[in-house]
Amino acid sequence: MFATSTQRSFWMFKDENDVSNARLSANIKYISSRGRNMTAEERELQFLNVTEEKILIMSYEYQLRDFCRKFLPPMPRYVIGTALHYLKRFYVNNSVMDYPPKEILVTCVYLACKVEEFNVSMDQFVGNLKGDREKAASIILNNELLLMQQLDYQLTVHNPFRPLEGLMIDMKTRFPTFSDPERLRSGIDEFLEQVFYTDAILIYSPSQISLAAIIHSASTSKENVDEYITKILFSEDQKRLLNLIEAVKKIRVMVRNVQTPHRDVIKALEKKLQLCCNTDNNSESPAFKKRMKQSFDDEESFEDGQYPSADSDQVRSMLMGMSEMGKI
Repeated sequence: MFATSTQRSFWMFKDENDVSNARLSANIKYISSRGRNMTAEERELQFLNVTEEKILIMSYEYQLRDFCRKFLPPMPRYVIGTALHYLKRFYVNNSVMDYPPKEILVTCVYLACKVEEFNVSMDQFVGNLKGDREKAASIILNNELLLMQQLDYQLTVHNPFRPLEGLMIDMKTRFPTFSDPERLRSGIDEFLEQVFYTDAILIYSPSQISLAAIIHSASTSKENVDEYITKILFSEDQKRLLNLIEAVKKIRVMVRNVQTPHRDVIKALEKKLQLCCNTDNNSESPAFKKRMKQSFDDEESFEDGQYPSADSDQVRSMLMGMSEMGKI
């Protein structure tokens, strides 16, 4: 349940400012470390600022979506949602200058496939990638433990898709005056796709997001679901109703303000990123491989029951399977 999940306890932020402050801290930490002998002017020219990082992250979210859309066999949308959650979580506490986003992106998708039990072999997975597939498999396996560490092994993600289906069934059952709620489906799906390119999934609960999608779709279709919200869902809890109305308004504004990054801007930022990235965190570097081997050895030495989260059984099985996956 979301109410008792690690997602609610550790990966939900108070508001957009709270998320922005976390990203700013990661940006400042990296620049302070790598540019300690530079002037403020030199740092500004050399490094990405937090706004530029956010633009780049969004471009990688779109790349992740496009990769998953073309994936064979077809990938369920909850797997894509989980992968996007992982990518956002990783870069809310880390700078894109510190860890190569293209490598982290594909590792997020691979880990999401495993966690959500969308069973594909490594050969099948890298078969969807262009270029050197053997190298791609090596990159994914080299980054998988790093990704799990940065996620604090809190791998279970609650997406808005399940509560959405519950609400649709409830509307059909308890709100019969609204004929065929399924006609709202296309607008709902469009809204939910856009919401993943905002920080709403780091601020609002899956049920709030799914309800916002229904209200948005009804509004754009000139339909009215106010009676369902006020007289059926929250008829006896006015405080929750007021909180929901405020949340829905903010989520809809966030979705409305989504802007696809311009290709020329992304190219310029990618060029700047190449000049200021941390080469030690490239998965092909000897320093990175040495750190990851030490981390893996440390994980193997833990006694059962001493992993840092409720997802420990899942983590243990993944760690034990990593050596086997390398043989695929």
